This record gives sequence, C-alpha cells and structure tokens, in this order.
Amino acid sequence: MFGFVANITNIIVFLRIGVNDNVTTLLFALSFSDLMYLTLMTPPVCSNIILTFVPNWPWMIHIYICIELLYWPAITCYDFSAFLSIGLGVTRCACVAMPLQFKSVFTKSKTVKLVIALFLLAVCLRLPIMTVNRLGWQTDPNTNISYAYVVKPNRRAMTQISDILNRNSILYINFIIMIACVSILSFKLYQASRIRKSYTSASTTQQTSEKTDKEGLSAKDLHVVHSVVLVGSIFIMSQAPFLLFSTARLISDSFDIATASRNRMLFFLLSQISLTCSYLNASVNIFVHYNYNSKYKAQLSQLLSTCKKR
Repeated sequence: MFGFVANITNIIVFLRIGVNDNVTTLLFALSFSDLMYLTLMTPPVCSNIILTFVPNWPWMIHIYICIELLYWPAITCYDFSAFLSIGLGVTRCACVAMPLQFKSVFTKSKTVKLVIALFLLAVCLRLPIMTVNRLGWQTDPNTNISYAYVVKPNRRAMTQISDILNRNSILYINFIIMIACVSILSFKLYQASRIRKSYTSASTTQQTSEKTDKEGLSAKDLHVVHSVVLVGSIFIMSQAPFLLFSTARLISDSFDIATASRNRMLFFLLSQISLTCSYLNASVNIFVHYNYNSKYKAQLSQLLSTCKKR
C-alpha cells in the first residue's frame, strides 16, 4: 500500500513540476513502471498466500489464471524499471564524467525515445515465457460446468530460454553496469567534496556556493548525482538476493520449489526475500526524491498543504 501511494505521489508531483528534462523524464517513467509492477504483482502474491494458508478456498476462477497471467507482465514491468535505473545511471555518469561531450546529447526527446526503446526491449526479452500461457476450457465431471484454466504448451523450453536471457545474461550485465555507474559517480562526488573543501579554506562560503567545481559539478548537479547514486544503490541492494537466487538455479537444477530436495525451503526463503526486496525497490524512491530534489520537495509540500486545507 505504501508503494502504491508513494508512486502515485511521485507521478503527480513530477507532472506538477513538468517533465521537461532527461532526469525528470526517466524518474517519471520509473515511478509509472514501479506502480504498474506493484499493481500487477499484488494479485499473484495474494493468491499464493491464500493458496498456501487456505488450500480449500472456493475460487470463482482457476487459481493459476490469476497467478500465471499477471505474474510475467509484472516481471516485465520490473525489468523495465531495472532498465530505466540503468539508463538513469549511464546518462548521469556520462554527463558527469564527460560533461562537454554529453550534456547536450541527452535531450528530452531523445530520452523519450530511450524510454520507449527500453520498454520494447523488456517486452521482447520476456515474450518467450509470456507467450506460453494462454486460456483453455475444461469441464468439471462432477458439476458438468466448463471453466477456464491456464494452458502451458512448451513451458519447459520457453522457461529455459527466458532464464538464459533474463535470469542470467541480462541480470549480470545490468548488475555490473549499475555497480560501475555508482562507483564512478561516487568517485566524482568524492572529488567534488575535496575540491569544495579546498575552496572553503581559500575563500568565503559565499564564493564557494557560487562556484562550479573543476569537474563541472554545480550545486544542482551534485544533488542530481546524489539522488542517482542512491537510486542506483537501492537497485544494487534489491537485485543482490535475486542474483544469488538465479545463480543457485543456474548451478543446480534441483534448486526449485517444485522439487522435493533439501534445497526446497532455501529456494522458498530466497524467493521471498527477493520478492520483498523488489517491493522495496519499487517503493522507497520517494525518500530519495524528497531529500535531493528541491523542486520535488517544494511541490510535495505544496500538494500536502492543499490536501490538508481540504
């Protein structure tokens, strides 16, 4: 519920600010993607909880319609959010590391095209597994009533293809790129901090605040870089459990919830930790925006003040 409220708030505030630059465009798209992930993932999660604790619950539809048909679109939205986080890290990293070459490259129109391209990439990478599930009809012999259920032809082959593409190759690439971006940006922040300290010792505080450091980082740039570093760090921490989870599945075929091996409970535990981290990743960015985006903070305060008066 907090994730729903946080992302809806982000979307409203960014619209009030105006989606006029590349960073705001990416953050707006990220909030929308996170909201879609939470919306699509919640019904499968709730269905699994009911199925686990109330196995005899009288379902109006076949249980796996809710679980299977919504799960993979939700994961596609999560992949899209991951790609947007990577795009945010790479664009800021390029602008900070080589400002003269890249600051005029990442315009709003190009960023919109990048967002569309990343969405299409996320969909295409998940198509093999999303096309597996379709609705079929089956008759209950006891009641002679037909009901819909999920048909999964070629599921094993398509799952293997999806695992190779998304759970292993793309996941490792995303993780490495984000670690590199966060490391570079953190180093630039460290450099900027040292340079500003040297300015402070040589001149007045007023002169320091008006200066741009030697690396081309103004006060506004520093706030943006801070926020991107935090968003990237949240991404890295939330993806780490899933990285361990996927690596274990790659090493051992018996590491699956469907098996009766001793790894079954470990699989269940890691999958739940990974799910919890994905929910946190899709929910906590509001704190980053509030602390490091002055326009966001002002608009949110104004919005809350208006709601309080009503």
